[in-house]
Amino acid sequence: MWRLAGVACAEMSAPVAVLHLPALSFNAGSLLRRAGGKPIRVASKSIRSRDVLRAVLAQDGYAGILAFTLPEALWLASDDAFTDIVVAYPTANGPALRALAADPRACSRVTLMVDSAEQLDWMAGVLAQAAPVAPIRLALDLDASWRPRVGGRDVGHIGVRRSPLRSGADAIGMTLDIASRRLGGQQLFQLVGLMAYEAQIAGLQDTPHTGNRVADLAKSAVLKQIQRSSMAEVTERRGNVVAAVTNIVELEFVNGGGTGSLELTTQDPSVTELAAGSGLFGPTLFDGYSRFKPAHAVGFAAQVVRRPAPDIVTVLGGGWIASGPAGPDRSPAPVYPPGLAMVGTEGAGEVQTPLRGPAAARLRIGDKVWFRHAKSGEVCEHVDALVVLDGGHIVGGAPTYRGEGKAFI
Repeated sequence: MWRLAGVACAEMSAPVAVLHLPALSFNAGSLLRRAGGKPIRVASKSIRSRDVLRAVLAQDGYAGILAFTLPEALWLASDDAFTDIVVAYPTANGPALRALAADPRACSRVTLMVDSAEQLDWMAGVLAQAAPVAPIRLALDLDASWRPRVGGRDVGHIGVRRSPLRSGADAIGMTLDIASRRLGGQQLFQLVGLMAYEAQIAGLQDTPHTGNRVADLAKSAVLKQIQRSSMAEVTERRGNVVAAVTNIVELEFVNGGGTGSLELTTQDPSVTELAAGSGLFGPTLFDGYSRFKPAHAVGFAAQVVRRPAPDIVTVLGGGWIASGPAGPDRSPAPVYPPGLAMVGTEGAGEVQTPLRGPAAARLRIGDKVWFRHAKSGEVCEHVDALVVLDGGHIVGGAPTYRGEGKAFI
């Protein structure tokens, strides 16, 4: 793919990012097979291109958007291709909340995430002077992290620090609080869904590759055991919470999982839909999973601009570091031509990135070096469009959020 991308984009100035259609199609099909018949809600933060979101949602088996901010959701909701948008993270954007409350179409299409009375108090305060045209749709975010217990006490926390809601009692308290909120005699909120993202399973590679085979095998065995235990615990707890909440209100959806856990989460009978996004593009952080191997659908190129030494070339830019805990696995990986690696004392730089290796001697000023990014949609924050390739041919372009003049975080 990378050689073909190099030929197709030879006359383009870098940076340039590409989307390979056959790889995207393969990944979309793989996700559906792993979902086992449950619909997949597409995580927009991992895509950040409306054209790509439309194309994926046009396929049977994909339904709805899992957005990352309320302003993004309002923008998407103005497009009739996106009629079911769940904002996966709580909002504290007052103007956006008032805009949602004033727009009947957006109110019918957008669902907000909550996990505490404090958030409900804040929203009620924002809306106090402007009653919504319809109740604001809400979903509960259930903490899906694993807390091993010894002697009836928690002895650790494995997973992300997300929601304070963990039990059926917690969820019932929030459900009753939501139902009690009124403004001018009208219902202020409507609880319609629940989400529980098991990040320690969906977002954690279970087959690390550090180069130390013995250590990697040992760590992999530990990770797989943790994930098995965690999946059993969250399946039981999530089912109990859903049963408790549905005694009070009928839910439209229960969302769970992510790219890395589809075949596991789909076995939970309480889950009605799954979430995935990164698996469509196949970034490097998904190279270490034992249950699936995504195709490499997205990459970017930077141009050689200098040669500090015979075995080193420097490209302009390249410091597209992925979010998360800082480390080598968050850096982009040079993949073409093969035989290049970062210089340890510099890494991927904001303006220049030196690369060392046998391939450097064959590169000339103006040549492109192709990289894979560690995460998925973050590539789209650096370019105005993805160059769409089918084989070795350019067949179009897909504007990114940035290319459409949008920056939501």
